[in-house]
Amino acid sequence: MHLHSISVTSAKGFAGSATIRDEMHSKPVIHTLEGWLRYCEQLHPAGIAMGLDRVGRVARRLGLQFACPVITVAGTNGKGSTCAMLEAICLQAGYRTAVYASPHLVRFEERCRLHGEVVSSDDLLTHFDAVEHARTRNGDEVALTYFEFTTLAIMRLMAHSLPDVVILEVGLGGRLDATNIIDADCSVITSIDIDHAEFLGPDRESIGREKAGIMRTGRPVIVSDPVAPNSVVDHAREVGADLWLMGRDFNYSGDKQQWSWAGRGRRYAGLGYPGLRGANQLLNASGAIAALMALRQQLPVTAQAIRSGLAMVELPGRFQIVPGQPTLVLDVAHNPHSVAALMANLDAMGFYPATHAVFGAMADKDLGPMLTKMAPLVDHWYFTDLPTSRAESAQNLLHKWHAIEVVTGRRKGGTAAAYGSPTEALAAAVGAADTADRIAVFGSFYTVGGVLQEGVPRLQAKHLQA
Repeated sequence: MHLHSISVTSAKGFAGSATIRDEMHSKPVIHTLEGWLRYCEQLHPAGIAMGLDRVGRVARRLGLQFACPVITVAGTNGKGSTCAMLEAICLQAGYRTAVYASPHLVRFEERCRLHGEVVSSDDLLTHFDAVEHARTRNGDEVALTYFEFTTLAIMRLMAHSLPDVVILEVGLGGRLDATNIIDADCSVITSIDIDHAEFLGPDRESIGREKAGIMRTGRPVIVSDPVAPNSVVDHAREVGADLWLMGRDFNYSGDKQQWSWAGRGRRYAGLGYPGLRGANQLLNASGAIAALMALRQQLPVTAQAIRSGLAMVELPGRFQIVPGQPTLVLDVAHNPHSVAALMANLDAMGFYPATHAVFGAMADKDLGPMLTKMAPLVDHWYFTDLPTSRAESAQNLLHKWHAIEVVTGRRKGGTAAAYGSPTEALAAAVGAADTADRIAVFGSFYTVGGVLQEGVPRLQAKHLQA
C-alpha cells in the first residue's frame, strides 16, 4: 500500500460566553465536542468557501495521510447510499473500514464511522485540538471553514484508527471540496443533477465538470449515472483516468425477485435486492460493485461478501419505511431529481387513502419544481421551519404551495399549514391521519433529523391510543 499524499488542485464547552485560552500560547482550551463545533463556526466569515489551498496547508502541517486504499464518492444524489454499500460489503469481507459522511441527521458524530460504528464525541476531541495547533502554528494562522476544520479532525481520527479501507463522501461538488486533498485510489461519481448551482454551475455539464475533479491520472473512476455529462467523460480523457461508464463498462438487470451485475469480464447473478429501498438503489449498488472490482487487486472481496453486504446495508433517511399506523416514510430528498425518485418510490408502495407530507428545505433550493412534482401524490402538507438561517420559512413554503395550487388546481380536500419545527409538524400529521394513511417526512437533513431527535418514531394514530 502506498501512502496517500495531500493533493492541492487549482455555549457549552466554553467558559461563560468566551473561549478559554491558554495564557502562554493563546490556544483555545475546549473540553467538549459541542464547544469545538461552536468554535469552528466563528473561524471563517463564510459558511462555504470553496478551494483547497487553506485546508491543504493545514493537512500538510498535520502530516495527514492514509496507508490503505481510499475511495472518494461524489455526486448530486446517492453518495451516502453508495458509501454505506461499500462499507457494508467491505465489513462483510473482514476489512476494517473508516467512513466519512456528511451532513449528519441528528448527531455530529454520525459523520465518522469506524468499523461500522459511529464514533463517540470523546474520540474526536484530541483531533480537533491537533487541527487547531496545526492551523495556528508559529503564528501563521489559517482561516478554516466549519466544514474544513471538522473534515480535517475526522480524517486525522480515521488515519489514527489504522483502517484497511477509507471511504470519503464529498460534501459539495468535488474539485474544490475539502475531501479532495486526498488522492483516492478509486473515485465514484453517482447521479448528476442541478443542485448548489451558485457554487457548481447552472447545468449538468458545469456540475459534472466540478465533480470530475476527484479523478486521478491512471486510477479508476466509476460513473454510475446512466447518462453521464460529456464534461465527465472529457475530463477522464484529459487526465488519463480509467473510466468505468454505466452501460458501457458495467450494467445491471433484474426482475422482481433478484438482480445481476456484469462488468469487465465479471458477473454476479442471483443477487438479492439491497437493504436500502428504492429503484434508484440498484444504480448505487452497481457503482459500488464496480468500484470494488476496479480495486480487486488491492481490496479483494468475495461474492458472498457482496451478497451479504448489500442485504445488510442500513442508512437512515434514505426512503426509510417505518412500520406503524400510519406508515412513516423518511427521505432526505432535497432537490428536484431526488424528489422525483421519492415520488416514484412512494407511488410504487401501493394504495393509501391519504398521504400527509412534512416538508422543510433550504431557501436556495429549487422549491417550486419540488412541490409541483409531489403535488399529485400529497393530500395534506405540513410545512416546517428549520433551525438554520439558510432554511426557507414554513410560511414562505406555504405561500409557494398556494401559488402552485392556484396554477395546477388544488386536490379535492387538500390542506396545508405551517409549523415551527419538524416535531410539531409530525405531531399535527399524526393527529390528522387515519391508521391506513401514510406520512412522508422529506426535504433537508434538518427535516428528517428533526423527527429523529428522540429516536425513530413508532406511530399510532390518535384513535389507537385510547
